Amino acid sequence: MTETDEQQRISTAIIADGERVLMIRRRVKEGKLSWAFPGGGIEAGETPEQAAVRETAEEVELEVKAVKVLGERVHPNTGRHMTYVACEPIAGEPAVGDEEEIAEVAWVAHADIPTYVPYGLFGPVQDYLDEALTRSA
Repeated sequence: MTETDEQQRISTAIIADGERVLMIRRRVKEGKLSWAFPGGGIEAGETPEQAAVRETAEEVELEVKAVKVLGERVHPNTGRHMTYVACEPIAGEPAVGDEEEIAEVAWVAHADIPTYVPYGLFGPVQDYLDEALTRSA
């Protein structure tokens, strides 16, 4: 078993709404990461989809439903095992829910994603956002 296998697995919510995607700025950078998608550790007995929904509610006070898993990988900047889950907003307006972890919440336009994530997104996430965010443009 490698160190990565022993680490807690992370689920992250990719929440597209209209022409924007929800991003958060964490108070403490993780590697090069400053801006990211809402998410966190998958708890025992929890699916990645359930974790994405729970973490979104905790971090940004937004109720979402999981639509589909976009993909998994070991993140090249953090070494953490990541699962990316497409989610749709159901209720609420995003706000900083966990002030110890989250500094800021922003709806980011498709064209502005490279400003927030200059090293690029995971391919399946970028493909999903390319389709989801330009479909409504």
